[in-house]
Amino acid sequence: MTPLTIIKGDATSPQAKGPKIVAHVCNDLGGWGKGFVVAVSRRWPEPERAYRQWHRGRAGNDFGLGAIQVVPVAPDVAVANMIGQHGMRTGSGGPPIRYDAVERCLAALATAAAERQASVHMPRIGCGLAGGRWTLIEPLIRAALCERDVPVTVYDF
Repeated sequence: MTPLTIIKGDATSPQAKGPKIVAHVCNDLGGWGKGFVVAVSRRWPEPERAYRQWHRGRAGNDFGLGAIQVVPVAPDVAVANMIGQHGMRTGSGGPPIRYDAVERCLAALATAAAERQASVHMPRIGCGLAGGRWTLIEPLIRAALCERDVPVTVYDF
């Protein structure tokens, strides 16, 4: 099992050698413009473009809770758009985070990382606008990625 590393820094500037995947949680409404995605878009335009196109074509593709989209942004860096949030606001159904969807996203991310022999880099996914709790997210990351020997670095900005 590979340990989970938590450091101070910016997840859009992954600190590792070799192939890297920067992962983050997206909503299932096609909305992009608040939270970590602002930093992603500032650094790379491709993930937002790909996400919006994926959402527009959702009738004929896998866009939906639990799906991921891996978008290359540099020769050794890709961004994983992970649909783990239903809607954008906390309401009577609780916060928008969907832990079961995040779990499915992380399983798919583990496969993508293994195929690329990549390390994974992320903020504390699902814990910002999605309203998730790190005490519930961290074990999902450990089970899906660390137990499959995928190196994971979490960045506290």
